[in-house]
This record gives sequence, structure tokens and C-alpha cells, in this order.
Amino acid sequence: MAFALTLSELAQWVDGDIVRGELDLSLTGMAALDAATPQDVSFLGNEKYYPQFLATQAAAVIVPRGVSTGPDSTALIAVDNPSLAFAVVVRHFAAATRKFLPGVHPRAFVDPSATLDPGKTRVHAGAVVMAGATIGDGSDIGPNSVIGEDVTIGKDCRIMANVSIRERCVIGDRVTLQPGVVIGSDGYGYEFSGGRHVKLDQVGIVEIHDDVEIGANTTIDRARFGKTVIGEGTKIDNLVQIGHNVVMGKHCIIIAQVGLSGSSHYGDHVTIGGQAGVGGHVTIGSHVTLAARSGVTTSLPGDTIYAGKPAQPFRDEMKLQAHVRRLPKLIARVKALETAMENLQT
Repeated sequence: MAFALTLSELAQWVDGDIVRGELDLSLTGMAALDAATPQDVSFLGNEKYYPQFLATQAAAVIVPRGVSTGPDSTALIAVDNPSLAFAVVVRHFAAATRKFLPGVHPRAFVDPSATLDPGKTRVHAGAVVMAGATIGDGSDIGPNSVIGEDVTIGKDCRIMANVSIRERCVIGDRVTLQPGVVIGSDGYGYEFSGGRHVKLDQVGIVEIHDDVEIGANTTIDRARFGKTVIGEGTKIDNLVQIGHNVVMGKHCIIIAQVGLSGSSHYGDHVTIGGQAGVGGHVTIGSHVTLAARSGVTTSLPGDTIYAGKPAQPFRDEMKLQAHVRRLPKLIARVKALETAMENLQT
């Protein structure tokens, strides 16, 4: 096949050592251990899948260093991180199947004042590129997406279907926006006056730096003034809400259903677990991890794992939870003591 690779090529790509197998073994696909065929490559990334590894039909398996035995007919490549190495395999086969055919679909609309090279970009059916927008070479605008006025999109971006990027927002290079993402919607800003909520104009932008990926149906609000910023290399999951004037550092990980309130600031390499919430106007230091469903109400120093509502250092939260789990027994003991005291008084 045109996209096949040999065992020798694979070992070089993933910086691995061939434990067993012929150098010219041809690999034409990828699959999980329990679904792999004799033409596929798979990986062993977790010891709980070891029984599947022993029974796999895969032509080759990427394994952790130290694993030297397996199914008799399966080649083995040892690496430091099998999951990361398998990502290289996925990237190879995904790139081989993705077809980038530049051009503007007849049912797309591109304003005459927009800047893009139809020979180097792709605009799908139903997409709208409004006045003054700029789209870099290699970028792909998905069906029914709307690129607002004066938006800037860098090179080699993937804007999936039904994405909305509102006016003047800036997208860096190699950014991926999954279906339904909304960039630059109005921040949630109101003042209570005369017995009613008065909307505050939101005139800032969203600025997304290089190599960011944003999951499906995530929304990032424009700043009231200035910028909402998502730093280089940050990866955001589905269904995340990021408020106005948030500043996110580099290489952060934000898991699904997280809510980040306006004007909160985050350092680099911050990880936020699913359904966590952060209040407005707080600062989270670099290398912080927030456990799932954490609730942050005050600023938190860096290089620490936090959990709970309100969030506190992980060890303290675990001690608190241990005490909470003891409450039923403590209550029973108190009731027993009360009964004993009543019996002594009668």
C-alpha cells in the first residue's frame, strides 16, 4: 500500500528498539490490541491490557522497555512511552487519509476584501468569510463556519464544521478548532441599575496562540476590553466555558465541562480536571493541578495539586474527606454515649 511503513521505519520514527521481528515487515494500519489484524500495529500502554496483548493478532506492538516476550507471530518495538509513540503512528495514517484540496467551494461566500490564496487554502460549502478577514496558507475552513470581519487566522489551521469566530479575533498557526467552537462571543458583563441588568459593551478580542486545540462546543468569550488570551500549545477539551479577559498560559490542559470565570489568570502547564470551576479575578500559578470538580475562590500558588470545594492542597482535602467518611460512626458513638448517660440517670 502507498501508506505502508516497515518495522525498521517505525522504530526510527518512535526512537525505539526492535526486540523481535523482521526489519522489512510491512505495516498498513493501526488498531487496538483486541481489534488488530496481522497487518496492523498496536501498543501496550497500560498493564491492565496485558491479557489482550498476549492474545493480539497485531503484526507489531509498541511495548514498554523491559517487555521482551509476547505472541509468537508479533514483532515488538520497545520505547519509553508506548502511548506517545503510538501517537506518531496515528499521525502517519491520519495524514495519509486526509485529503487537503485547496479551493473555495462554489457554495461558500468569501468577501472580496478578505485575504486568502484559493490555491493554498480550502473553504468548504456553506462557509462564510467576511470582510477584511485574513486566512493563512494551508488552513482549512469547514462547512458552515463563519469567519467574522477582520479576523486573522494563521497557517495550517483546521477550522471544523459550524465554528464561529467573531470580528477581529486572532488565531495563530496550526490551531485546531473542533466542530461547534465559538470564539469571541460577548463576555457575560452586566451592571444592575434602575432595577434592571444593563449590558456592558464587550469590545475586546480573543487571541489564540500557536498549536492550540479547542474541543467541540467550547466557547471562549471576547474581552470586555483588551484580550482574552489562550497560550501556545494549550489543549482544551469539549464543552468548556472560558470567560472574558481570561489569560491562559502555555501548554495548559483543560478537561471537559470546566468553567473559568472572567479575568482569571493562569500560569504555564496548568491542568484543570473535569467540571472544575474557577471564580473571577483569581490567579492560578504555573504547574498547578486542579482535581476534578474543584472549586477555586481565591488565588492559588504554583507547583501544587489542589482538590475540593473550596480548593485546598490535595493532602489536606484527602484528610478532610477521611474525617467526613468517619462521621456516621462518630454519630453512632455519640448516640450510644447519650443512651448510656440516660440509663445511668434513671
